[in-house]
Amino acid sequence: MTAHDSPDFTAHWAAHDLGDVLVSANALQARIKELGAQITREYADNPPLLVCVLKGAVNFMSDLMRAIELPVEIDFMAVSSYGAATKTSGVVRIVKDLDVDLANRDVLIVEDVVDSGLTLNYLRQYLGARNPRSLHVCALLLKEGEQRIEQELKYVGFTIGGDFVVGYGLDVNERYRNLDAIYTFVGEA
Repeated sequence: MTAHDSPDFTAHWAAHDLGDVLVSANALQARIKELGAQITREYADNPPLLVCVLKGAVNFMSDLMRAIELPVEIDFMAVSSYGAATKTSGVVRIVKDLDVDLANRDVLIVEDVVDSGLTLNYLRQYLGARNPRSLHVCALLLKEGEQRIEQELKYVGFTIGGDFVVGYGLDVNERYRNLDAIYTFVGEA
């Protein structure tokens, strides 16, 4: 179903750039509740520090932390490997670092999408050097078959194809983050 054919589509300003709805708003919220329950069970004795990878994961982090029934702490990190493009450059740059010490903490990286795996691999090495007790990943989306580096992901919301996607925090040139579902992007970057 294309975006503009959906009965609950309200972002008419973006319809010309959007293809199919890959993950509906309802499916997102249902899966995030499941992930939150699983994280609650598995971290019951040691609530994790949630590290949000800005800016794409901010919507996911916001909903996920409310679905975790533990006293979690949060921090934010901004990295860049895309710039204004729709393909990763492979060069990772730290734009904003964490404010908290990770030593002997259970850390859960909250990521929007894992495609090539290069950024996440860099981030794991970078944060792992700070001696956390554990370091795992919760990714909203995993692009199947796109990984250049094999990743061990503890939690995955959805596995999708290789299309470039927008919505629910994911963007092109800072646009479309405010859409409540995830769509294929058919416009021009």
